[in-house]
Amino acid sequence: MKAQVSAFNVRLLKWFNFFSEFRLYAPVAIIYFSQVTGSFALGLSIFSITSVSMAVFEVPTGAFSDILGRKKTIMLGAGASALALVFFALGGSFWMLAIGAVIMGLAEAFFSGNNDALLYDSLRTDSRVKEFPGVFGKVSSMYELGLSISAFIGGFVADWSLEFVIWLSVLPQLICLVLSFFFIEPKRHSRKIQANVFKHLKDAFLQFRKKWRLRTLSATSILNWSISGSMHQFLPAFYMTILPTWALGLPNALGYFMSWLGYHNAGRIIGRFRETTLMLSGTLFDRVMEFMAYRWPSVYSPIFIVMTSFTYGVNTVASASLLHKEFMSSKRATMGSLNSLAGNMLFAVFAILLGMWADVVGPAKALLTASLSLLVLIPLYAILSHEQRQKLTFRNVK
Repeated sequence: MKAQVSAFNVRLLKWFNFFSEFRLYAPVAIIYFSQVTGSFALGLSIFSITSVSMAVFEVPTGAFSDILGRKKTIMLGAGASALALVFFALGGSFWMLAIGAVIMGLAEAFFSGNNDALLYDSLRTDSRVKEFPGVFGKVSSMYELGLSISAFIGGFVADWSLEFVIWLSVLPQLICLVLSFFFIEPKRHSRKIQANVFKHLKDAFLQFRKKWRLRTLSATSILNWSISGSMHQFLPAFYMTILPTWALGLPNALGYFMSWLGYHNAGRIIGRFRETTLMLSGTLFDRVMEFMAYRWPSVYSPIFIVMTSFTYGVNTVASASLLHKEFMSSKRATMGSLNSLAGNMLFAVFAILLGMWADVVGPAKALLTASLSLLVLIPLYAILSHEQRQKLTFRNVK
């Protein structure tokens, strides 16, 4: 059985990821939320509520995963995700959407840290840790494949009924709930974990204080997720200004497909280039493409935006690979959750600010401002790249 743990969990996690992100409503979520609430700011506040909820539950669920197991955690997340979409589908008022957002935040908190840790620990059980970047990329690519196919279908269904497309999105989450019962619990670490949750959290937090490289990697991950994530959720509002409703899902579908290619090939690309070099060059490329898209908005803008999706897939794998090398095995999910906690808190603030700014200047200028703010990542990536190059040079000399 032991030799089968990683292979079985990897296969199952691929399909779990596919169905968990098979969200037919994704291309029109901000449009639906804005229609119900009455403004872009309130529409984006639903995403902010999800983010705050995720932040509140982030660390407790990470500790839950480390102490009680990866399988139980992913099962609870799948159930919460299905329930959240039921509240979204009921809609009708801001408060109904807000309840769904809180539950969705809980679901995402159960998944955050836990699912990556489930994969890493499964590979570690069978002594396959060195394969993590490649396997992680292929497993994560299924998120994008699910999003791509569902975005293509969802755009056409939404042209008929926004409410129906959300009800239809509940079914894939129920499939995830069924799949979650079949995961094999991997061996998490060699030492018995602390039963004291507060001591466990304190020790995990101290790792960030002790390790400069971990703090810097975490900072880039937090900034990138909070700002890029807010922009991504708001993209359909921008597309609505240049495309008909039935076509809103098309650029999303193509973008997710490009992300799938990036994730799927990330392992091989990282094998040829340093992770930090890829993150630096990818950030520069993305800013140029987004400047072209938002500075002169037109029907060609989606082409420039889609081109950034490939680098997103590669850079996400590169960042995760570097972070997991710094995490302690016995506190892997908790440390991942602490990182996500900060990212979600910042996302909650930035999403509302982006929505408020868009209500004043319009979607294109708001997105351009957000994109330019990501230039702050470049010096951080440059420092990390220089350090990684020095380490490799030192090893070669030895």
